[in-house]
Amino acid sequence: MAAPTQPQKTTYDAIVIGAGIQGSFTAYHLAQRNRDTLLLEQFILPHSRGSSHGQSRIIRSVYPQEYYSRMMPDCFRLWQQLEAEVGTHLYRQTGLVVLGPAGDPELEGCRRSLGDGQVLDAAALARHFPGFRLQAGEVAVLDSTAGVLFADRALRAVQEVFRRHGGTVRDGEKVLRIEPGAVVTVTTTGGVYQAPQLIITAGAWTGPLVESLGLRLPLQPLRIDVCYWREKEPKSANTGSVSPCFLTLGLSQAPHGIYGLPALEYPGMVKVCHHHGSRTDPDKRDQDPSGADRPDIGLLSSFISSYLPGLETQPAVRETCLYTNTPDEDFILDRHPKFSNIIIGAGFSGHGFKLAPVVGKLLCELSLGEKPSYNMAPFSITRFPDVLQAAL
Repeated sequence: MAAPTQPQKTTYDAIVIGAGIQGSFTAYHLAQRNRDTLLLEQFILPHSRGSSHGQSRIIRSVYPQEYYSRMMPDCFRLWQQLEAEVGTHLYRQTGLVVLGPAGDPELEGCRRSLGDGQVLDAAALARHFPGFRLQAGEVAVLDSTAGVLFADRALRAVQEVFRRHGGTVRDGEKVLRIEPGAVVTVTTTGGVYQAPQLIITAGAWTGPLVESLGLRLPLQPLRIDVCYWREKEPKSANTGSVSPCFLTLGLSQAPHGIYGLPALEYPGMVKVCHHHGSRTDPDKRDQDPSGADRPDIGLLSSFISSYLPGLETQPAVRETCLYTNTPDEDFILDRHPKFSNIIIGAGFSGHGFKLAPVVGKLLCELSLGEKPSYNMAPFSITRFPDVLQAAL
C-alpha cells in the first residue's frame, strides 16, 4: 500500500521571489538565521532566462563609488565562506586593470578605493600585460585582488547550502498574485503560500510584480550582447596563463564602458562586452530578429583593433544576457513605502553579481527589522520621488 501523500507546506517565516544570485543569497542568509524560508522561481532550475546564468563574472575591490568599495571586503569574505561550505573553487584571481584618461575623476575614485592603487602608464601596462595597448594620455589602475567568479557554479553552491540549512526551493512556479497584510499571501501556478515577510528579487520581472502593489519603479530591462573574441595566437589555451580582467572608464571609444574577462570559458576566446544594451521585454528577448542591427559589435570591433590587437576583430561566439537598470545604475534595496514587511531588491544594472553576498545580507537584515550593516541611502526607493507618489 502506498504511503499517504504529505500535504504541501504552505506557511513559512519568509518567502523570497526570484532564485537568481541575489534572491538565493537572501534566502541563504535567512536560512542561516534559522528562518524557515521558501525560495520561489518561475522557471525550472537551472535556466538561462535571467541575469545570473553563464560561466563568469568579474569580482573586484576597485569601485568609483565608495559605498560599493566599502562592501567588497565583506563580499570577498562571504564568497570564501561559501567556497569552504561547498568545497568548490568559485573564484580565480586574475587581477583587473581599469583603463581611462589620466586624471579622470572616476578613475581617481577607483585608485582611492584601493587605498593608493598602482597606476600604470602605457609602457608599464605593456610590460605587465602585453595584450593591452593604451593610447596617448591614458593610464591603467591595477587591482591585483580582482578576478573571475564562476557564476553558474556559484549559483548552484548558494542554493545547495540554502537547502542544507532547511530551506525550500520551488521552481517552475510563476507568481500570479501578491496580497499584502500582516501575513503576506503569494499565489503561484503551483500553490498558495503565506509568510510574515516577503522579499522580491525577481530581476527583470520585478517591475510588473511590484506594480500590483502600487509601485512604479524605474526599472529598464536591457538585452546585452555577450561576445567572445578569438585570440590570434591562443597563448592562454597552450600555457594555462590568463590575462587580467579589464574595465574602461571615460575612453573616447567606449562612452558607456567596455569590460573583458580572460579566456576561461571557451579555449582561446576572450570575453569582451559593452556595458550597454537595447530595451527588451524579458519574456520576448529571444524573439529579437537575428538580422537586427548590432551597433555594439562595431564599437567592440573598433575598440579591440585599438586596445587589444592580439584578438580577432569579429566575435567568434555571441550570447545574450539581461540587465535590469535603474536610471542611476545604483541598486534598489528597500522596504515597500506602504507595506514594511515587503522588501525589494532590484536594478542591479549589470554590476551586482559580485556584491550578491552582501546584498543578500542587507535584504535579510531589512526583513528581520535589524539595522543594516551598511548605509542604505544610495539604495532607497524614495530617491525616485515619482515612485513614492505612485505608491501612496
